[in-house]
Amino acid sequence: MIFLIKLSNLHIKTIFQMKKHNFAAGPSILPQSVIEKASQALLNFNNMDLSILEISHRSKNFVAVVENAQNLALELAGLKDKGYYALFLQGGASTQFLMAPYNFLPIGGTAGYIDTGTWSSGAIKEAKKLGNVNVLASSKENGYKNIPKNVAIPDDLSYLHITSNNTIYGTEFKEFPKTKCPLLVDTSSDMFSHVVDYSQFDLIYAGAQKNIGASGTTLVIVKQEALGKTGRDIPSMLDYQLQIAKDSLYNTPSVFSIYVSMLNLEWLKNEMGGLQGIEKVNFAKADLLYNELDTNKNFIPYVDKADRSIMNVTFNLADESLKERFDKLCSEAGIVALSGHRSVGGYRASLYNALPLESVKVLVEAMRAL
Repeated sequence: MIFLIKLSNLHIKTIFQMKKHNFAAGPSILPQSVIEKASQALLNFNNMDLSILEISHRSKNFVAVVENAQNLALELAGLKDKGYYALFLQGGASTQFLMAPYNFLPIGGTAGYIDTGTWSSGAIKEAKKLGNVNVLASSKENGYKNIPKNVAIPDDLSYLHITSNNTIYGTEFKEFPKTKCPLLVDTSSDMFSHVVDYSQFDLIYAGAQKNIGASGTTLVIVKQEALGKTGRDIPSMLDYQLQIAKDSLYNTPSVFSIYVSMLNLEWLKNEMGGLQGIEKVNFAKADLLYNELDTNKNFIPYVDKADRSIMNVTFNLADESLKERFDKLCSEAGIVALSGHRSVGGYRASLYNALPLESVKVLVEAMRAL
């Protein structure tokens, strides 16, 4: 076993020397230290002479992982000891599109939604299968290039649902709506990217594969006192209260994904200085890239300036005849996964937490070379 681990370390170092500048929208780049630790756990977890892939999810070793991940999530969100519970569930954020109304929409109630992109429209579609939905505002007619402003929020809503950051189009809420009803947020692509008052939300959910960890699990943080008020008979797998009672272990969880999430949250807290520290890094990356887009005549930013995302920067070429040359420049520089979403085209640079500032500098150099 020791011999195998030494070989693995050599292999890991070789991989990191070849690391690309990865602008993927998800699954996205992870910190190298996290990948190293996760790789070791695949071979020998906690000196058990077993892989983390083959231990019981109810063993004390893995229960400790879940508890640590939950505590870190609440601590980073500033919600520890404030009546919230952190869950690590399966099904991706898309399952939360239905799980949220099951747990927050009473029979006969009306849910409010603000439509700002593909994922918010997906959430609307699922909620409509369960009850009444009022789409209060939408930026669809504008190609989702902006966030609707000054939206009137009816007092009789059962809840309001928003998507904080729009991965495909590259917009984000700079300020969140003020509501009398519970406020629910899908924050999959900007969770833990900057300082946010998470206490304004009754439900926060995010697919792990962008800023939290590896794909396969979804972080759900929910205010416990807001639950149990719908009068619904909720299917077991979709019931937050049941999942809380079972500590995210109602069924076999995504063991490895939760472990990677724990490592990544430790990295965020201990190596990056929490949300205050990572905010400085992320703002610097976004400022550098947007400044280039605003001054380089060969590129056109996709979204309105006031609503630009710090996580997903979308842009187009001013002249499509330059595409072959720009793509070649990026390839030669080791830049990967810069293509825009298939529904939009153009380019998208995802600046998630683990992407170093150096990678953005390399991209800017390629843009200037065009």
